[in-house]
Amino acid sequence: MSILLQRSNDALKINPPVGGHHFTVSGSDWLWTVTAIYLFALLLVVGHSYVARSGEKIFHYLFTISLFVGAVAYFTMASDLGSTPIATSTGDSGTRQIFYAKYINWFVGWAPILIAVGLVSGVSWATIIYNIGLSWVWIASWLSGALVATHYKWGFYAFGVFAYFLLVSSLLYTGSITARRLQIKSSYLLLSSWLTFIWVLYAIAYGLDDGGNEISVTSGFIFFGILDVLNVPVIACTVLFLSRNWDYRSLNLYFTQYGRVAQGGEFPEREKGVVEPVSTTAPAPAPAAASAPGETV
Repeated sequence: MSILLQRSNDALKINPPVGGHHFTVSGSDWLWTVTAIYLFALLLVVGHSYVARSGEKIFHYLFTISLFVGAVAYFTMASDLGSTPIATSTGDSGTRQIFYAKYINWFVGWAPILIAVGLVSGVSWATIIYNIGLSWVWIASWLSGALVATHYKWGFYAFGVFAYFLLVSSLLYTGSITARRLQIKSSYLLLSSWLTFIWVLYAIAYGLDDGGNEISVTSGFIFFGILDVLNVPVIACTVLFLSRNWDYRSLNLYFTQYGRVAQGGEFPEREKGVVEPVSTTAPAPAPAAASAPGETV
């Protein structure tokens, strides 16, 4: 019985941590917990996709990507992989363990979230691409700053914060205008406001952890782990819960085998079954009309 209850985490023994300041076994235990949360949410979303109505699975697809990437990233970090030693910015001798896998997770996993929120608001695809680009600038700037040991890292931090403000402005202003037009403003404001609030806490966590090196690596992971759980899994479950009362056709989100159905649009392929090829030959000239007797042609 004691063998069954015995539990150990040998990740740091198999993959020794790098840097003088690194995370501990308790930090690895917490990351395994976050991995389990992501996997559980992933299974819920994938399982729910099999009972969702046909044509209403776009959010399931998007959140599956975000949760899958998050699960892989946290498995990597819990195994003490995906990191590199960087000289500390506080003037202490030695190096600090910086996990670049964390930024890869944000870079890939936040894009589907922004696509989902953009689809809910009804903004144009150009605006959605703009929002994704801003998030990439934000994350790339912070990753660059985390890998810099001098005070120049705060310049990268400022670039990231500026990109964050532009992104929030687009979400709260542009998105709310189109959401009001689609009569879904309350649901959209709930989602966008939650994201805005959580992202502010990311800025604080970064300043204390990878930026200022004021807290330990383990404490930083506890902070970021909580924020990541409140970000992707919570947003995924909230959208799927709220979407039960949404009219996918009015939101122009009803996807079928014929493509994206535009508010009551009709498709000839649906009736014929086969798309007729377009002829590339010029039509034959019409025969000349016969002239009447006595008339000159």
